[in-house]
Amino acid sequence: MSALQPPAQEEASKPLVWILIVNWNGKADTLACLASLRNIHYRPYKVLVIDNASSDGSVEAIRKHFPETRLVVNAKNERFARANNQGIEIALAAGAEFVLLLNNDTEVAPDFLDHLVLAALFRKQVGMVAPKIYYHQQPQLIWFAGGKINWWSGRIYHLGLRELDHASLATPQPMDYLTGCALLVRRACLQQIGPLDESYHMYAEDADWCQRARQAGYLCLFQPEAKIWHKISASSSASYKAYHKILGNFRFYKRYARWYHWLTIPFGVAFGAVRELMRTALNQPGEIGKLATAMLSGFRDILFRRRTQA
Repeated sequence: MSALQPPAQEEASKPLVWILIVNWNGKADTLACLASLRNIHYRPYKVLVIDNASSDGSVEAIRKHFPETRLVVNAKNERFARANNQGIEIALAAGAEFVLLLNNDTEVAPDFLDHLVLAALFRKQVGMVAPKIYYHQQPQLIWFAGGKINWWSGRIYHLGLRELDHASLATPQPMDYLTGCALLVRRACLQQIGPLDESYHMYAEDADWCQRARQAGYLCLFQPEAKIWHKISASSSASYKAYHKILGNFRFYKRYARWYHWLTIPFGVAFGAVRELMRTALNQPGEIGKLATAMLSGFRDILFRRRTQA
């Protein structure tokens, strides 16, 4: 018996976790993610990959190299929310006590799941738990150390973004928002608040989920002892992401913000857009035109009520 494999009686006493990974033409990243999951200490767990009609041989490669991994193969790209909801339905039907959403472009520390589950078990009011997430290319640089929602500026943002890890980001604490990049959800919470909202094309569906959990009385907890590394989605361009982030955030604030927040949200969003354009001009000057066009398209579609209905 491996040192990483607990005795059967210990395994039986722990809650079953299902890990859901959505894949769309990300064969190399998904295989690396699955390889890292093979090394985790926690038992029992199951891994389910929901493939969104990949054409890069992902399904065949997963079946060949990771035959223990369960697969759902979709006939079309069902995107993030719908594909994860398919997995959630399967996991709950199979008796999962926790469901973990995990991006395919991540790699995990062997003990990350132990820390996430323990944090949830320690406090029953915890409905969701997320790890500390670093940039894969710069393993000490933080991508996510908790999330905040600013109702006055219209921002949904990561704490610690682009900072080197430091002591002030080492304390578990409740957050406004946890990223769907890596998010453990308790079964009871799922049953009470329901699945992800599929009306979000992409972006802010995780913030919406967390908001519903918090409204139902659950805590959304950041657990910094759990650590993973994120390759930062290479599957879509910065301009594509900027456009859909504008639409997703607008849908979120339209649904949850109070009327008086809208007195300042437009100014906060405009300031944030200018700041992002300036950062892009400094770091990627060749992308500034595409990014500006994408942002203007997003604001135009909101103004003319295209693709923004809640």
